[in-house]
Amino acid sequence: MKTIKFLKLIVVAILTISITSCVDTDQYEVPAEADATYNPASGIEAQIANGTLTAVTIAEVKDLMVADDVNQITSDLVVMGYVVSSDETGNFYQEFYIQDAPSNPTAGIKIVLSNRDNYITYNIGRKIYIKLKDLYVGETRNGNGVAAIGGKTHVDNNGNGVVDAMTSNQVPMYIYRTNVVETIVPLELTLQEISASHIGLFITATGVEFPSSLEGKSYVDPTDQYDTQRTMQACGGFDYATFLLKTSAFASFKDLILPNMNGTISGIISKTYNGSDLVMTLNTPNDVVMNNTRCELLDINDFTVLAEEDFDTSTNYQDLNTPGWTNFAEAGSRVWRERVYQGNGYAELSAYNANDNSNIAWLISPAIDMDTAANEYLSFKTAQHHLDSPLNTLEVFISTDFDGTDVLAATWSPITANTASQGDSWYTFVESGLVDLSSYSGNVYIAFKYTGAGNDNQLDGSYMVDDFLVLAN
Repeated sequence: MKTIKFLKLIVVAILTISITSCVDTDQYEVPAEADATYNPASGIEAQIANGTLTAVTIAEVKDLMVADDVNQITSDLVVMGYVVSSDETGNFYQEFYIQDAPSNPTAGIKIVLSNRDNYITYNIGRKIYIKLKDLYVGETRNGNGVAAIGGKTHVDNNGNGVVDAMTSNQVPMYIYRTNVVETIVPLELTLQEISASHIGLFITATGVEFPSSLEGKSYVDPTDQYDTQRTMQACGGFDYATFLLKTSAFASFKDLILPNMNGTISGIISKTYNGSDLVMTLNTPNDVVMNNTRCELLDINDFTVLAEEDFDTSTNYQDLNTPGWTNFAEAGSRVWRERVYQGNGYAELSAYNANDNSNIAWLISPAIDMDTAANEYLSFKTAQHHLDSPLNTLEVFISTDFDGTDVLAATWSPITANTASQGDSWYTFVESGLVDLSSYSGNVYIAFKYTGAGNDNQLDGSYMVDDFLVLAN
């Protein structure tokens, strides 16, 4: 098991400062039964100010994670966060999540501890500090992709280190409450926008409904022993975007019937037990507000097709040479390749085993004349597999001055569209949604730009592109 020091920060010698107890004077009263784990943050901020403790962000703590191992923190570091989860309904167990701000958060992390009923002491919105020296950062199950802070470790059956919960004796030694309780404002996203970067954050998904096939079903399937993952969906153009809602079989609302209308749903983003998919977990069913009419998918028959490419004429494992398309490597040796699986052709790029310090490759559409129609829209599908880092990216651009040859001399403007991310299941194509192109005139070109590195297993994942369409109505 590895032990590291946080070398980015210079930590001065430890000064001995006594921490006196104080009475919590805010409106949230701490019951007597919580006194054993209640530890006020008196003195923590003073220790930060005088250099005895060094404050780090949640993002910096997450950066301490090492694949297949656990890191023990050996420096006098402290991290601050706001509690965003609650185990009051039984949907969380011996854990809670904190994020770095009450609104517009950028990072969240899981805290694992052997205590139960943590909502009493660490209520939603409570600002807390965690002294990190001698604690561990890693995953509670190897490979699940969820960063956690814990107090113990063990080695799993595959020889990998994983994090275990803080004991009830450790909790008051490391977790400190402040008198501050903020209102947590959920980060508002569509299902298409949720990615692995949102793990640990409290978010609200908009335009959400449950599939009609789940009408009359409860949050938890009565045959499931531990939890149930129900599919949520949102209209995304010609198809649904989907996401999983995970509910514990021990949740007090497990038998409630799922609503059959459209609206919003708010919860914590995490992952399934094995880390294969992103999931949302509710604090309470009151965070499900669905009173709107169900959404309707668009009908492609209502549109005129201006340009399309389904790559179904592809030859497996051949460098892509689809007529009219430009396949260009800006850095590294890899270009886009043609792939075929179960009769479906698509374009794919992977940096795996390329042995390049950088792989940047462009796939650019033929010219599309925007003067033949009005109200033009772009639609496409993407998928991924083996993405291990958010630095492994697929970007989408548009150009009006590309000459068909010199890619780097052209002006490329970014397009905002839904693309596959780490949180999506491998090899599963997701809809981009309709991207409005009506402000453009003349000839335009659409480009897909891959960035990776063939000598870094964190940056050698694959992206796939299929069903490219430019439409008008």
